[in-house]
Amino acid sequence: MGQFLNDSTTSGFLLLAISIHPELQYLLTVFFLSAYMMTLLGNLLIVLLIHLDPNLLHAPMYFFLKHLLLADVGYTSAIVPKMLQTLLSKSMAISYGGCFAQMYFFIAFANTDSFLLASMAYDRYVAICYPLHYATVMSHKRCLLMAVISWAVSLILSLMYTVLASQLSFCVTKQVPHFFCDIQPLMRISCSDTKPLQTLLMTQGLVDVSTPFLLIVVSYACIFYVVMKVPSTARKLKALSTCGSHLTVVFLFYSTLIWVYFQPPSKKAGRKDTVAAILYTVVTPLLNPFIYALRNDEIKGALRRVLRRRKH
Repeated sequence: MGQFLNDSTTSGFLLLAISIHPELQYLLTVFFLSAYMMTLLGNLLIVLLIHLDPNLLHAPMYFFLKHLLLADVGYTSAIVPKMLQTLLSKSMAISYGGCFAQMYFFIAFANTDSFLLASMAYDRYVAICYPLHYATVMSHKRCLLMAVISWAVSLILSLMYTVLASQLSFCVTKQVPHFFCDIQPLMRISCSDTKPLQTLLMTQGLVDVSTPFLLIVVSYACIFYVVMKVPSTARKLKALSTCGSHLTVVFLFYSTLIWVYFQPPSKKAGRKDTVAAILYTVVTPLLNPFIYALRNDEIKGALRRVLRRRKH
């Protein structure tokens, strides 16, 4: 990490270099910049498409999808621009304020993702298990309330984590063992008593990660139970096809999130943790638009309708 330690006089933190090899830094810069631009383009294009197509605009599933894609743009934007700056400038320094701002926005947007994924699972549960009551249960007012709660709870929890983390003392080193500021790496280098923060993480983790994940599991267990009772194979496949994109995104998001966060803070971060973090901060937001667009006939149909209107 030699060339990056020259920033040790800065009043802030030093982030961990993803790679110290110059030839890899160029490739990583190209990859992360390309991935970020494609993430912005793909996510915002689908958000725009939902706004332009009346069929999608008033559908609960796409209402939640719009918020999910905006949250994806938010949390990848909290990480990737700073990552590109460090790769291009060769300086791993980040100010105290910049570090905690990055942590706040990342946790807020990631938690929002978690709650919105649970909301989308509930939407599929009602649509498949109670189709006759779907319009009543998933009214626009209820969908709006669920989205507001998802954002509000996430912002409040993130503020709580960030305020407590900002009270930590760093006596020995300011070298954050991660390529961005997050709560677990900061606890590893703190000389303060981190038990209160660890306790909060474990208890609140039940709220912002475990509870949404459990709701998703229960929703899909009920969905599969109902679908398996349908005699027609074609109808089974049609019902399950509406859940395929969402399940893929849920697996990508939670598998990497659980790998990184559900481990002791004392555990030394390894290369696998870095790869997992890149997957959920860069790769998952990049793949989400393609997963929803390529596997969704309604999205493709809406795109064709919008393009036809633009021609006339």
